[in-house]
Order: sequence, then structure tokens, then C-alpha cells
Amino acid sequence: MTTTAVITGASRGLGLALAEGLARDGWQLVIDARTAADLEAAAGELSRLTKVTAIAGDVVDDDHRAELAAAADRLGGADLLVNNASTLGGSPPPALAAFPLPALLDTFEVNVLAPIALTQLLLPQLRISAAGAVLNISSDAAVEAYAGWGGYGAAKAALDHASAVLAKEEPALRVWAVDPGDLRTRLQQEAFPGEDISDRPLPETVVPRLLTLLRDRPESGRYIAGALR
Repeated sequence: MTTTAVITGASRGLGLALAEGLARDGWQLVIDARTAADLEAAAGELSRLTKVTAIAGDVVDDDHRAELAAAADRLGGADLLVNNASTLGGSPPPALAAFPLPALLDTFEVNVLAPIALTQLLLPQLRISAAGAVLNISSDAAVEAYAGWGGYGAAKAALDHASAVLAKEEPALRVWAVDPGDLRTRLQQEAFPGEDISDRPLPETVVPRLLTLLRDRPESGRYIAGALR
């Protein structure tokens, strides 16, 4: 049976790595990113492995989310939604005392409101899937207090809580919030501009652990990728 995953922020980093992992396992993909050129390059590589629909746009845009849902429906319906697209709100992320409110609003729109809104659109498809699941990419900043990470961390904490509530409301689905750990990604570099982050593992290293969620289907909840086997 063909399975379809919708992945946001899939032109680079963990989103792209997970998309490749799913493609190798035979999943069809609907992917998005804000930068059309990067998304086109990613889609070109992924299309060698599976059927890919790539739609450039911003997850905070209502019409763009509707396009993603419609694309998944044309492929037979989504079985998995991965809410991966994120923003820090600044580089480096600003302290709360000086966090520009428009940037803070954008941080919550991208990291919380957009994932909830896209989930709402895809729930009718996920509910009829034999293995419907939502994977929300979280962070240790959602549970630990780090100076400079107040906006991003608060948004991820809100996403964690929304995930937990959705799991209660949709018991037939699996809803996972996963902290992937610090990875060597552009987002991590933006958090530490000018610093050497080569000691962080590549995002590809955690993909096998994320795929175990789909294979073993543990109970809905919050997980740390490094603890998955």
C-alpha cells in the first residue's frame, strides 16, 4: 500500500534528511519550503527515489496550506504530517527583554499556529489512514531555560502542549513531539552566528531513530530522538 507524507521545511536540514529517509522506504512526498530554488533542488534529488510534489510557500499562508492538503489528497491522502518548518525570530535569537514583537509574533505563527492549522486541514485524511500520524519537531528549549531562547522555546513548548492535547482528542492517531537534539543545520548556525558548529551531528544521523516511530508506532507523546531505538 502506498503511503504519503507531508513535510514542511523540507528543502534542507532535518526536513530534507527525513524526506530522503521516507523516500527510500517508499513513501510518496508532499514537501514545502519558502525558498523555491532550494525546494526545486531538493525535489529533483528526491524524485529519483519516489513521487514528489513540491510546493514553494510560507506555512503561515492560508492558501499555501490549502495547496499542501490538496496535493496530499491527490496522492490518495496523507498518512503522516511532519511539522518541521521553524524560525528562531532572529540571529542570534534575541533576549525576551528586547525581542521585537513583530518577530515574536512571527515565531509563534511559524512554530505553533501554522502547524496547528495544517494539522486541522489534514486531519480528515489522517483519520481514514490505517496508520495516521503527526510528527511535530520540538526542541530541548521547550523544556529547558536557555538565555536568548525565550521566544523559540516558548513557541516549541506551546507546540508540545498542543501535541499532547491533540493526542487526547484524536486517540486513533499517533501524535509525537520529538526533540531531535542539536544538529548541524542552518537553523543551528543562525542561532550561533560566526561560531563553529561542526561538532554537532548531521541531521541524517537521527533519521533512523525517527523512522522507528513509524515502524514501532509507540504511544503518542514527547520523545527525545537520542533515546529512540
